[in-house]
Amino acid sequence: MLEAAAASDQGCVRSNNEDYCLIEPQLGLYVLADGMGGAKAGERASRLAVETVAKMVHSSDRRDSQVLLQAVEEANRQVLDAAQHDAELEGMGTTLVVALELESGLDIASVGDSRAYLLDEDGFRVITDDQTWVNEVGRPLGLDEESLRNHPMRHVLTMAIGASAPLAVNYYSVPLKGRALLLMCSDGLHGVVQGEDLERIVRAGWNGLSLADSCQNLIDAAKEAGGPDNITVVLVRKPG
Repeated sequence: MLEAAAASDQGCVRSNNEDYCLIEPQLGLYVLADGMGGAKAGERASRLAVETVAKMVHSSDRRDSQVLLQAVEEANRQVLDAAQHDAELEGMGTTLVVALELESGLDIASVGDSRAYLLDEDGFRVITDDQTWVNEVGRPLGLDEESLRNHPMRHVLTMAIGASAPLAVNYYSVPLKGRALLLMCSDGLHGVVQGEDLERIVRAGWNGLSLADSCQNLIDAAKEAGGPDNITVVLVRKPG
């Protein structure tokens, strides 16, 4: 069984926390969502999406890529349905990143810009592709990274749970070779703490620091950098 820990913080600016996460190591399930659409709507969307995924995986007698993708699709249907039946929730949505442990490693599904990173003997790298204007439009247009960091469209998602049906889900199969550590996070972390600083903090957990302490160190780093958004992190480590 994999080791896991999670932590979430509203950050230094926001008055509430619209992120939501869940870890169930015995089930091999790790889920993180970053809600949007106003305070109560964002909170409702992220929690509903995460709990729907967990319910679908719990109720299935299989563990494979189809179960994972069906759970994400059902989360989208549930968020869309809730918004259609409550005017106060109209326009709500959420990012979603889910990791499911299989015999071959981890299967990961993502929607939006919450990310999964992997640290192992091959180094530290991002696994998921952001479904954002920056990644899908700005970079292909040839805009440099400095321009993208300050572009007025930099926060615009091209896909989110609850935004549309059908849903475009990014899917990845990640083998866990030797020692390995997975980081899942909302953009309250990766949008603020980047590059060498992010790797340095994650690597401490890879080298034996408790995952709970590593989660807190990641949140502290984001808050020290201004903490402009909610910050949520999940760490999953292969023992060894």
